[in-house]
Amino acid sequence: MSLPETDADKFRDTISIVNKKGGRKWVYPKKPNGRYTTARTLLSFFLLAALFGLPFIKIDGHPFMLLNVFERKFIIFGTVFVPQDFYLFGLLMISLFVTLFLVTAVFGRIFCGWFCPQTIFLEMVFRKIEYFIEGDYLRQIALNNSEWNANKIFKKGLKYAIFFILSFLIANIFLSYLIGVDQLWKIITEPVSMHVKGFLAVLIFTGIFYFIFAWFREQACILVCPYGRLQSVLLDKNSIVIAYDYIRGEPRGKVKNREEDHLGDCIDCKLCVNVCPTGIDIRNGTQLECVNCTACIDACDSIMDQVDRPRGLIRFDSMEGIKNNVKLKFTPRVIGYTTVLLVLLTTLTVLFAQRKDLDINILRTPGMLFQKQPDDKISNMYNLKVSNKTFTEMPLEFRLIDNDGEIKLIEHEINLKPLEIHEGTLLIILNKEKIKMTNTPLKIEILSGGKQIDIVNTTFLGPQN
Repeated sequence: MSLPETDADKFRDTISIVNKKGGRKWVYPKKPNGRYTTARTLLSFFLLAALFGLPFIKIDGHPFMLLNVFERKFIIFGTVFVPQDFYLFGLLMISLFVTLFLVTAVFGRIFCGWFCPQTIFLEMVFRKIEYFIEGDYLRQIALNNSEWNANKIFKKGLKYAIFFILSFLIANIFLSYLIGVDQLWKIITEPVSMHVKGFLAVLIFTGIFYFIFAWFREQACILVCPYGRLQSVLLDKNSIVIAYDYIRGEPRGKVKNREEDHLGDCIDCKLCVNVCPTGIDIRNGTQLECVNCTACIDACDSIMDQVDRPRGLIRFDSMEGIKNNVKLKFTPRVIGYTTVLLVLLTTLTVLFAQRKDLDINILRTPGMLFQKQPDDKISNMYNLKVSNKTFTEMPLEFRLIDNDGEIKLIEHEINLKPLEIHEGTLLIILNKEKIKMTNTPLKIEILSGGKQIDIVNTTFLGPQN
């Protein structure tokens, strides 16, 4: 989406957060206000409530959400994922990425402005505190440029103290997703000497979050986040983004004599630039730095109301929509992403439907032949691996189906604890006269509490007849 050739590429020569000397240019966005800002605030409230509340939700005493990468144990919405379920977890992550690609191809970088934790915390928490303590952007600039005095020390000290407390709180919530609230509570309440690693982790994450939200800020979106760069290959002229209607707005000029000078609707008030949290001018067109926060839409709509012009000079629209008044349409790219996503979701649904609470592998021990036993019997040794994917204990019994043989566990009886992975060995013993072929197919029934929970197929190696 471009302006006339004389101005179209000027913005590409600089970055909004870098000044002419190559140093950092601090961004002081004006406090936004409007319908989109209100909607984002409400959505952020519910997302923050979910983020802070999910670790404390338990089902039958077990976490509703846990992402324990250290022990490779994941619980997502009450569903347990053990290492044997990695393929499911991988497919779920791929599906989320494809969903993100699809949403970006259709609606641009809307995830960044409305759902990204970085944007939500920065714009809806930390900046609001900043506005409350230091005032709007002009007051903030004046305060930063002023000499150090009691007023400045108090405001800066109060702001950064609150920022640190919030960063500490966010660090604890972040850790609660990794280790669980029970373990986190032990780190907080018990002596530091008992949880040195946990205490250091809290301090490190507190420092990281404080650095990001107190100093690094919008640079995380512009310089670090890879998603912003992905949008350059995901967007096309039909993608819905925050767009400036240059056909209606150009040429720019003041309100006076607009009709006589044949000016567009843009009065060049620069309010859309002042409210931008990444410091860009949306009138230059779609840019990597834009996070679709809609602050510029609210600002422009308020000015259009004042000058008695229709709203929507800056709006959600596509390049084709601005240039040729074309509505949203399904492009081959969108159809492709949609098809891939449907295939992935269908596959996930089928795999989840077939997923069992107990994962059992019974394989004949490699490199071992059959063994002769007393009373003219033959035995085979098998390796056993069982994973309990539930939060309940499961005593296991093994029984042959359609065969008079015997199953002996090398170790004691198996009583699986919640989420336990057990590895062991068992013997299957058959009468020699019952063995009619070298590889005899067998069916092993696994029971728990007298109830059949699975059937495993294997083979029995016997002597040649």
